[in-house]
Amino acid sequence: MTTTSRDESDYDSSCSSVTLPDSRYSWISDFSFGSRSSVSVCSFSDHTLSCGQKPHKANQAAWEAMKRLRGENGQVGLHHFHLLRRLGSGDIGNVYLCRLRNPVVGLPECLYAMKVVDREALAFRKKLQRAEMEKEILRMLDHPFLPTLYAEFDTSHYSCLVMEFCPGGDLYAVRQRQPGKRFSISSAKFYAAEILLALEYLHMLGIVYRDLKPENVLVREDGHIMLSDFDLSFKCDVVPKLLRTKPNPAATYRNVKSSTPSCAAPMQPVFSCFLASTKSSKKKKEAAMGAVAPEVDLQNVDPELVAEPINARSKSFVGTHEYLAPEVISGLGHGSAVDWWTLGVFLYELLYGKTPFKGESNEKTLINIIKQPLTFPRIGVSTSKELEEIAKVQDLISKLLVKNPKKRIGSLKGSVEIKRHEFFKGVNWALIRSAKPPEVPKDLRRIKSKASLSKFSSRKERKPAYQLPDHHFDYF
Repeated sequence: MTTTSRDESDYDSSCSSVTLPDSRYSWISDFSFGSRSSVSVCSFSDHTLSCGQKPHKANQAAWEAMKRLRGENGQVGLHHFHLLRRLGSGDIGNVYLCRLRNPVVGLPECLYAMKVVDREALAFRKKLQRAEMEKEILRMLDHPFLPTLYAEFDTSHYSCLVMEFCPGGDLYAVRQRQPGKRFSISSAKFYAAEILLALEYLHMLGIVYRDLKPENVLVREDGHIMLSDFDLSFKCDVVPKLLRTKPNPAATYRNVKSSTPSCAAPMQPVFSCFLASTKSSKKKKEAAMGAVAPEVDLQNVDPELVAEPINARSKSFVGTHEYLAPEVISGLGHGSAVDWWTLGVFLYELLYGKTPFKGESNEKTLINIIKQPLTFPRIGVSTSKELEEIAKVQDLISKLLVKNPKKRIGSLKGSVEIKRHEFFKGVNWALIRSAKPPEVPKDLRRIKSKASLSKFSSRKERKPAYQLPDHHFDYF
């Protein structure tokens, strides 16, 4: 892969998924999430937030500034923002870096990302429904690895979505800066783990993402990731289940502390998903407790919450060619298992610097996905530990890239199965936000101070942007 852009097939057909009413989400509030924060779903009215805050953003200046602005003016509009420069463009809109024209007293100046969508143009291209779906999904989200929708408003025939700005760029650009243009195993594990939690949350809401790729994974200022772009996603019904596995007493005695439920009761302590303990330390613990495995009361074993939309079905042919799952290409219908396929391709690209089935053309790529067996290129390893890690990650990728979606890991229990894989052993899911990221964006202060000048070429453009009347929006 030599360019940051990929060809996308987005010929939408009717989706057979069922949209879940907001009232169905009440079950989520009874559980805590893997990131140690409760899941909260806020309903939006037109152009305003109906809830006072989102738990994951309650103490952040960017959210507080928008909250005060809304309180003072009733609603937020384009005239409240100063557009600085364009950050990028996509299939359905452009994204601009912006800030508030009048900074809120007592709060630091905050940068935002504003996505601008031309509704008339999308209606002509028959893609307006995609933009509406993205807006609907963004309204629902409250998760540390997913976007926060600070405000939304319309002006003329444009729709504007104000979200958080990620100064670290996307993972594709970050990968290009790595030695050999690929990530180390530990870095790939870090990013894959956070992506896994984001997908887990989306599936719990009945959202199938369908567009995972490094270009859609942004890096926040603290180095953690944010999944973006939801216009190819679809919503469906999801029925949560609490499962209790019947372990044998000896196995449970050794592993009960290292088994991690996808969600647990909020008042219970949250343990690490995998505890990296050696065999010798385990034997010492067993010896200290009499080396006799006690009988386990299944009522005291944490249940596993499985909220995977396994019955989701769509026949839309959407996504990026190199990331398309075989069932999408076949056109016979696909469900949430496509996200686990794309996770496998994503992990492969992070480690090897290329996708596994890329061909000379888009058509050849699709043929390779259907027919070509998975292979792994050789990469140099210096220690036996690295060799073990390579074997583990290749095993996980092999199970994610099973061409039959019914046999693919995660197809039945979702993230619960994938979290248990040996590759993620040692990951503390509960405290993953406290883990040190592989790379933290530098010079953030310089970016903030020079953002309004660095990308403008003419003297006229450096002047303060004039206020645009609601009936005229040719600025973009």
